[in-house]
Amino acid sequence: MLRASIVFFIIALVAAVFGFGGIAAGAVEIGKILFYAFLAIALVTLVAGLVRR
Repeated sequence: MLRASIVFFIIALVAAVFGFGGIAAGAVEIGKILFYAFLAIALVTLVAGLVRR
């Protein structure tokens, strides 16, 4: 999931360089959503791992 968010941010950077503002904005939003979802899942997994010990 982290890899997908990085890919979307790279797509956003390339789109912004070539002047496609709408596509860049959309890619950034998708990247943000994926990144925050990754963080949430990582934190839940971390807490679950600590509780099991």
